[in-house]
Amino acid sequence: MIDLYTSNTPNGYKVSIILEELKLPYNVIAVDLFKKEQKKAEYLKLNPNGRIPIIVDQENENFVVFESGAILIYLAEKTGKFLPKKTKKRSIVLQWLMFQMGGIGPMQGQAHVFYRYTPEKIEYAINRYQKETFRLYQVLDDQLKDKEYLADDFSIADIATWPWVNRHKWAGVDIEKLLNLRRWMHNLGNRPAFQKGVEVPFKMNRDSNDSEKAIKIGENLLI
Repeated sequence: MIDLYTSNTPNGYKVSIILEELKLPYNVIAVDLFKKEQKKAEYLKLNPNGRIPIIVDQENENFVVFESGAILIYLAEKTGKFLPKKTKKRSIVLQWLMFQMGGIGPMQGQAHVFYRYTPEKIEYAINRYQKETFRLYQVLDDQLKDKEYLADDFSIADIATWPWVNRHKWAGVDIEKLLNLRRWMHNLGNRPAFQKGVEVPFKMNRDSNDSEKAIKIGENLLI
């Protein structure tokens, strides 16, 4: 059994999606970011950085893994799925995983911050991070021109990247012209594990009644 500490963010969704894809049994511990539960002493013992998600693998002496990319690699290696063993194919998957972790996540995260969360709208910052996020999306779109998945076969690179691209509207980024990316998004979004994973720890409608709560959660992600 795996304990999953998570909340409704793209990084959190990565882990619930892979757990659903792998059909591994897991317990969900919802972390209330609005109440800053991620900053409490007992939580910081698990993740000194005070972020979600975290897993605790009860089958492996309660081994703790934090950082979403590291969790994806750990679970892929634990099960032998979604991360090739051959050196070159493995490297390609990890390259695209790092592209998300080092590029899309940070840049789109800043787009979220300046477009949605800051009380003062700074147009330079909004434009900078939206444009950079779109540029990164264009890289994905080019990669997917002749491919169904980012690294040929379905992998943790797709699992890591999809929850972020799926939030493109929240960052104010239009992907209407990125046809390959839209196809990839649609196909992955139809997978049952993805549909279920984005409702963990609870379903949030960010387009209507829960938008104010989403913004408050986002503000606490900055701390």
